[in-house]
Amino acid sequence: MFDTIKMKLLQKKKYIPDIKNAPMRSAFRGLPKLCAENCTNCKGCVDICPTGAISTEPFSIDLSKCTFCGACKRYCEKNAIDFTNFYKLGADAKEKLIVTADTTAESYYENAIEVRKEIYKIFKRSIKFRQVSAGGCNGCEMELNAASNANFDMGRFGIDFVASARHADGIVITGPITKNMAYALEDCYKSTPDPKVVILCGACALSGGVFQESSELNREFLKKYRIDLYIPGCPVHPLTFINAVLDFIRQK
Repeated sequence: MFDTIKMKLLQKKKYIPDIKNAPMRSAFRGLPKLCAENCTNCKGCVDICPTGAISTEPFSIDLSKCTFCGACKRYCEKNAIDFTNFYKLGADAKEKLIVTADTTAESYYENAIEVRKEIYKIFKRSIKFRQVSAGGCNGCEMELNAASNANFDMGRFGIDFVASARHADGIVITGPITKNMAYALEDCYKSTPDPKVVILCGACALSGGVFQESSELNREFLKKYRIDLYIPGCPVHPLTFINAVLDFIRQK
């Protein structure tokens, strides 16, 4: 017992104490920052974007499609596009993922996820997810894995991934939803007890990402069932995922 106490004292705390205010490295590409005054409407950024996330009429970026590759920023010599390191990007509606020149970190975060009393009443401080990789590259899957490691330790907030849909309160979908995974995804959804939530995680799940024009996708699931939470990224950072879920299941 004394050896265990000594080890804990030596190693100290491995987890991030304040997950909601955790600092992010400056190189991280998070919420875009657009400057309409610098935009000459050359449409070069539109052409170079691999997923069609950028529009110039009006000047905006759709985070559901954005892979945060930075190609637009590197292309634009007028500095009309930049990326901040703000990582709280989750939203409860797809239309809230549109970033314009008027969008700031404060305005985005304040309106992104509205408190739903029924969610807090049902789940409160505990929610379990079945994660479905619907044809993804495993990038988002690895980041979701990392959310449970000693550094982020989302289990302390009552957020966990479980091995069976029967034990879950909802599902987290990653990947563009291929034809081969469409049935498995629907089966997982139907196996999850009601009431349940559905979360889309990553650009591929939100819009199809770089695969959105592929004939091998079957995204009918998204038209049939309600999506409760959209979490952009490519891949999604653990801090982005954890904060989005915390804001979703708790009162702010």
